Amino acid sequence: MSSRKRGIHELYDQDPERADELVWGRKADPVTRRGFLKGSGLAAMSAAVGASIPFAHLMPGGLIPAALAQSDTGFQIPGKEGLIVLNDRPVNAETPAPLLDDRITPATHLFVRNNGNPPAAASIDPDNWTLEFDGESVEQTISFTVAELKERFEHHSYQLQLECGGNGRSEFVPPASGNQWSTGAIGCPEWTGVRLKDVLDVVGIRSDAVYVAYYGADTHLSGDPNNVPISRGVPIHKALEDESLIAWAMNGEDIPLHNGYPLRLVIAGWPGSVSGKWLNKIVVRNVVHDGPKMTGTSYRVPCETVAPGSVVPDDQMCIIESMPVKSLVTYPMSGVEHDGEAPLDIRGHAWAGDLEVADVHVSIDFGATWQKAKLEAPANRLAWQHWTASVAFPEPGYYEVWARATDSAGRSQPMVLPGWNPKGYLNNACHRIAVQVS
Repeated sequence: MSSRKRGIHELYDQDPERADELVWGRKADPVTRRGFLKGSGLAAMSAAVGASIPFAHLMPGGLIPAALAQSDTGFQIPGKEGLIVLNDRPVNAETPAPLLDDRITPATHLFVRNNGNPPAAASIDPDNWTLEFDGESVEQTISFTVAELKERFEHHSYQLQLECGGNGRSEFVPPASGNQWSTGAIGCPEWTGVRLKDVLDVVGIRSDAVYVAYYGADTHLSGDPNNVPISRGVPIHKALEDESLIAWAMNGEDIPLHNGYPLRLVIAGWPGSVSGKWLNKIVVRNVVHDGPKMTGTSYRVPCETVAPGSVVPDDQMCIIESMPVKSLVTYPMSGVEHDGEAPLDIRGHAWAGDLEVADVHVSIDFGATWQKAKLEAPANRLAWQHWTASVAFPEPGYYEVWARATDSAGRSQPMVLPGWNPKGYLNNACHRIAVQVS
């Protein structure tokens, strides 16, 4: 019988508590979930992270130290320098946290999420690109060119956050299928376009309208032109918000091909999958939209909490709507070495789906105590918010800085992974970085 070496991520993916025992000799208190780490186990973890761990007794069990769990090494795709490529069929890539430090996300640093194959650049003629409006609940079937949209309707620009519903999927146990996003499937560029509601007002919406959905020019991975890779939508009330845009520009320039050129929807605060790219058709439905990726486990979670690994009946799954409160540390990068004689300045962003962020707190002792950060108001509704803090360390050693946001409804990020779901959606656990203090 041959033996096989297994990496720390595989061990923790399979059984985090057993991995704690195997790797560190650590057992968690069943009530507090804090891990008892001492003796040789403490020495082993300290050696692994490169320093002593002053608050080791407060570290939650089943948790890989951030110094070992995170990496900022990435591959490159054209126009997306520094992004980490997760998949090449279809192309999906996320942004390391330090590259999200800008207040407004540059086009080069906005994540890439595809369900099918984008249209070839050579096939796109923006002068002849049309957007059709149809469906059971429109008063008329009508099409607009991009030029007609620009000429006929008032232009609006907003900073709007987009986040993939699966952002953070890599932390789910047992593992969930799909792209193993860590923290970088989020961004907040400035988008320019026309309000979807202004165009729908001209098209005309019947009183029985329930949902607004999209189709794009991307093609199915099978190559079958009759198969649609994705077609999702939102309830009529979300479509009619001021910030729901038909956009042609990002940060004052054409939207990059990977992000939907020449035309896309931007419906912020909900999973990025409702913001259709390469937009060529919008339908107004008299029922909840049933296009591809609207049913089964796609962008749906159990309506009630379930045990990890559960098989959930379809009628007990609910469509994801507003995204949960979340925060990100963008400076410094994880693994930074810091002279403990002076405080460490840290900063990042926070967002909360349809809501605002009310507070951000940071911790250096694995969540035992928290310090309030300085939080800015959003640039506009549905933009992320910037926060800063300064932390002091009591002695040299290995530390983790954790960030926790609280939304305007009083809901805070959990310190560790929230409830399990089959596709690994909505992980809003606290973001953490490793700090080596000398």
